[in-house]
Amino acid sequence: MEVVHVENLTKVYGSGHTAVTALRDANLVARRGELVAILGPSGSGKTTLLTAIAGIIEPTSGRVCIGQTCFYDNGWQVRDLRRFRREHMGFIFQSHNLVPFLTARENVLIALQINGVTGANAVGIAQQLLDYLGVGERQEHLPEKLSGGEQQRVAIARALANSPQVILADEPTAALDTERGKSVMALFRQIAREKGSAVICVTHDQRMIEGFDCIYQVKDGQVSTTSQK
Repeated sequence: MEVVHVENLTKVYGSGHTAVTALRDANLVARRGELVAILGPSGSGKTTLLTAIAGIIEPTSGRVCIGQTCFYDNGWQVRDLRRFRREHMGFIFQSHNLVPFLTARENVLIALQINGVTGANAVGIAQQLLDYLGVGERQEHLPEKLSGGEQQRVAIARALANSPQVILADEPTAALDTERGKSVMALFRQIAREKGSAVICVTHDQRMIEGFDCIYQVKDGQVSTTSQK
């Protein structure tokens, strides 16, 4: 079952003789339970592709669908895009972006509360997610008291809080060594299989691509499928 469908996506910055095409006629599909890589060097257009899928930047043309909804089809099609993102997408950033003065549990609770889940129900879900990711015993700690790997797991728990159809991760292993990076990628594979989400990871690191179901290579704004397992 397709969760993400990107068709002929183009993004041009500027106009006239100063126009720069960051992405040209890109196509991508991510299915339920799949781990998908967007691979390419800095400046290739891979982050532009990810942020367009996320609805963070507006493409110049093309189509982006999440589930049964095409939220971009040569123009925005969803009235409340922020709500759509909250309900259908989870985001994981290179720097984790945890709120520094909140505990691990409170960082997850925020994501639940934004989506209207409160009280004991929210606490129970947060506890379940942190336990699932192996950091339940660290739930009362502030981010500064957590290791880099633990912070990443809390960030993943927060991304899973709304049971998203798709999880979008931008260079999630860039700050980790090889062993810890591979551990995080193994965790993403587990999440994709067990939670049924499509997980899309942007990376420039060839060491991290083992085990992906599909790999999209981005070069000079052009996107091609280089591997499928």
